[in-house]
Amino acid sequence: MTDSFLLQLVVLLALTATGLALFERLRLPAIAGFLVAGAVAGPGGFGIVDEPDSVRALAELGVVFLLFEIGLELPLERVRRLWRMALLAGGAQMLVTGGVVAGIGLALGLDGSQAFVLAAVVAMSSTALVMRILGERGQLHAPQGQLALSILVFQDLSIVPLLLALPLIQGHGGGGKELVLSLLQVVAALVAVFAVVRFAVPRLLTGGARRRSSDLFSLMALFVVLGSAYFAEQVGLTLAVGAFLAGLAAGDSPYSSQMFSEVIPLRGVLLGIFFTAVGMLFEPSVVTNHAAELLLYLGAATILKATVVIAVTIFLLRQGLRIGILTGLALAQTGEFSFVFAQDAVRAGLMTKELNQIIVAGSILSLTATPFLIRGAPHLVDAIERRRGVVREKTTGSRPEDEPHVLIVGYGPGGQTLARLLRSLEVPYRFIEANAIAVEQARHKGEHITYGDATRPAVLERMGIRKARLLAVAIADPFATRRVVARAKTLAPDIPILARTRFVHEVDSLSESGATEVVAEEFEGSVEFAARALDFFGTPQGAARGLTESLREEGYEAVRATPTETINPDVLESLSPGGAKWIDIPASYDAGKNLAELDVGSADATQVLAVERAGVRTRHPGPRFTPRGGDRLLATGQPQALDSLRRHFEPDPEQ
Repeated sequence: MTDSFLLQLVVLLALTATGLALFERLRLPAIAGFLVAGAVAGPGGFGIVDEPDSVRALAELGVVFLLFEIGLELPLERVRRLWRMALLAGGAQMLVTGGVVAGIGLALGLDGSQAFVLAAVVAMSSTALVMRILGERGQLHAPQGQLALSILVFQDLSIVPLLLALPLIQGHGGGGKELVLSLLQVVAALVAVFAVVRFAVPRLLTGGARRRSSDLFSLMALFVVLGSAYFAEQVGLTLAVGAFLAGLAAGDSPYSSQMFSEVIPLRGVLLGIFFTAVGMLFEPSVVTNHAAELLLYLGAATILKATVVIAVTIFLLRQGLRIGILTGLALAQTGEFSFVFAQDAVRAGLMTKELNQIIVAGSILSLTATPFLIRGAPHLVDAIERRRGVVREKTTGSRPEDEPHVLIVGYGPGGQTLARLLRSLEVPYRFIEANAIAVEQARHKGEHITYGDATRPAVLERMGIRKARLLAVAIADPFATRRVVARAKTLAPDIPILARTRFVHEVDSLSESGATEVVAEEFEGSVEFAARALDFFGTPQGAARGLTESLREEGYEAVRATPTETINPDVLESLSPGGAKWIDIPASYDAGKNLAELDVGSADATQVLAVERAGVRTRHPGPRFTPRGGDRLLATGQPQALDSLRRHFEPDPEQ
């Protein structure tokens, strides 16, 4: 159609967007939409894009960013717990699936090299697809998510020795000895890459974060992902493996949440392009010309592989039927590395183009079916358990961020004071701070703190905004405060938000953005300033405190008023020796006495300055006013008189 790389890329983006919009409108999985859009527009369809290979290298970067994200989600401590599972489950799955497929291939007349290639292709699953769907469904940290990840990581690492084995099978190698040396080379390369990224990545991120430049940090994040992938490829590994190791190295740093927010947009776009480009490989003629072979391949890639995973889960790992089915159906497809391996095998002359087309068509169909299999797996398990009479307790694979906690934005004096209070009350909390130096200092003190820009929704989501009990925004930037409040309210509409601001005029905009309570430093400072001034007039401390309480009850009107206006007389009356107090009348109160009958208003008793009923405040209600249950009275007088009035409204314990 055209040799223009840019035009090919523009067309691919348009197709990706079309597939996403259409399938989301139909409430179908987005990845299936990408694959279908690519198949329709590719050379086998309407031929809108006749040479997708020109942009496939760019599309494969989506897998690189996905593997980096997976590494970020896996702290090293969790990797240490998962490696045994990866070795056992991943090794057993690859060997059993590959062995059965190779045996079937030989029985059907394939030669040894073709049977080996077919076995390797079927044994691998799609890390990009499975991890994205499980992440969207919140299952990455559930038992089936962890098991699926373990097997997928083992498969991704296996692609390197499998690719190295191709020339040996072709007859250009030195036999078993060279294969062993190749495996040792892979292990050495893994250790070398991880050692380098473990040393270099945190230092690079620290250097970028300390400059306090969001653009510089974004560039550093991109450099870390692509640089690690390139370095890994140069020492004999794959791009995706290098990105995964870089993600592991960055995952334990305080910058992981911010890195997560940087790679998410690129990962989503590139993965969409990747699956659209994969869909373009589909040849509809294969469905009609090789229907039997295609069905056999689909059965091996889905039913056989799912059965093997279920058996490994039950008999080798002893994790039960439920986890086995959920994991098995999640891995019931062939993956992105299957395409790479099959194409290399065709170039090496180890597989016919006809068999390759069957593999491509079957892989695309299995990828398209996977979102529906994952969605339907829990219903299948529930149906089986109901027939077996199994009563299952609900379990979740939650992270610390998913537990109820207080999320504090800003590690300044206000945030630290709140943290000390929460720590004293044994309430869990976590900080988000955009100052890298402050983050380092806080981590040395043992604080739960993460470097990140809280105005980014991805950072708030990663820190568990949907599960937080309270969001406290204690930063000095008013614009950033409004953005944090607004985006948090969008992500978690029911979360209470406490915001701090410097000036009173910012209170209304924060309230409109979604803040539940707003503390204005200008107001608090003004109130305290006025209260201290009263000391010079001999005002008792109790009366001064009464004034400040009354001012707070009035809101910010006293501070917002013009200098020529006077303060509300009701508030000034709180300067009487006893001060003013709000008295809440219980809802059950129904004595029917007015203020005169309650001896309110006499010289030595109390004065009611205001009454609040159903949210409406009335000043100086008068002696004939009759209090009712649910009212609030602002009263002033001697402490004994106020206590007597309060006791009158309390319910009689003998009734």
